[in-house]
Amino acid sequence: MSRLELAERTGLTPQAVSKITARLRAEGLVEEAGRRASTGGKPRTELRLVSGARHAVGVHLDGERLTAVLTDLTGRTVAEREAPLDLGLPVESALAAIVHEVRLIAARAPGAVLGVGVGMRGPLDHRTGTLHRVTGFPHWQGVPLRARLAAALGLPVALDKNTNAAALSILAEAVPAGSVPTGVVLAGTGEGSPPPAAAPGEWSAPTESAPAPVTAPAPVTAPAPGAGRPASEAGGRGTESDPAPGGEPPTTAESAAARPRPAAGGPPAFAYLHLGAGLGAGLVLGGEVYRGGRTGAGEFGHQVVELGGVLCECGNRGCLEALCLAAAGRGDTVGAARLLGVGAANLVALLDIDRVVLGGRTVLAAPAVFAEQVAAVLAERGRSVPVGFAAAGPRAVAEGAALLVLAPLFGNVLTHA
Repeated sequence: MSRLELAERTGLTPQAVSKITARLRAEGLVEEAGRRASTGGKPRTELRLVSGARHAVGVHLDGERLTAVLTDLTGRTVAEREAPLDLGLPVESALAAIVHEVRLIAARAPGAVLGVGVGMRGPLDHRTGTLHRVTGFPHWQGVPLRARLAAALGLPVALDKNTNAAALSILAEAVPAGSVPTGVVLAGTGEGSPPPAAAPGEWSAPTESAPAPVTAPAPVTAPAPGAGRPASEAGGRGTESDPAPGGEPPTTAESAAARPRPAAGGPPAFAYLHLGAGLGAGLVLGGEVYRGGRTGAGEFGHQVVELGGVLCECGNRGCLEALCLAAAGRGDTVGAARLLGVGAANLVALLDIDRVVLGGRTVLAAPAVFAEQVAAVLAERGRSVPVGFAAAGPRAVAEGAALLVLAPLFGNVLTHA
């Protein structure tokens, strides 16, 4: 885009745009991308974002494993890492393991790291970065996770529920590349303020790499089983890989139809349902992630669907989460999928959402079964809406967590706190 086009779109004067872009170029964030053919008069010089100028780390803590990604400024994953991590460990031991893994992935950045975003199961308060009585791991209650990690890493940290983070990554597919959410809180920077760049050389790779191209967001696709899993790397506690260019799962007609897009010209309204070590939901209503007045929205798995049913880790009986996990645990994948469909139908009826997006390792172990059965239950209950998967597949939470860090840098595009 040329300077003149920037002025027209922003309402700023051409002089102001020239000064701002000069500063961005001096900071290495913007570069010239050639000249357009003249249509009469002086040819316009195009500018583009240097996507590899800064990086962010996104982390998914699912209770049993840690998945970490390193993204560029467009949110594109340039490296990833997985490692076993049991949140049932004592808090101090688990924190040390998290810090170790984050440092390993951040060390792969060729330049400055802006911060770290973390997505994990709730309940938690994303505004203060403090955990509540985390389902299955009550000993984490009251831990100021965001502040603890920020102090240990020396970087800004953002924290949100895993489902909300994944919802952000899905929502980002519906907006231009490089556009990310705002309104998050980064420890050590003040509410909503842009994160400072890391000190030169901090956690840098020994060699520079060329900036990754700015790419359009990928459509929501149905990932093949195991798609996006990192390959093993000898000598590490976890596994690492560099995603191959264009390595997203193949597009299918069904999943493309499930891409969250405005209904009848309105903003996106969809639910991301995550079934892994637990069951939760990320809600996007009116084009924004909905967290609720006390940040507790999305505890989808703890709706009681069977009075006096099996005991859930939350202490209630007959919760959808407990029933789904019990069915999956005994190998009844179809039963687990139909139970998930019951919950999805309840949600569609309650909120009138127009899309259901599925994720989590239990779902991605049998994506076709879950998509088919959830859609079938929705249809049986007269709630026929498209069902699909996040384009990022198993990386959806981690990539969404990285967007939490990029958010203040780009401004109000996807969501408000």
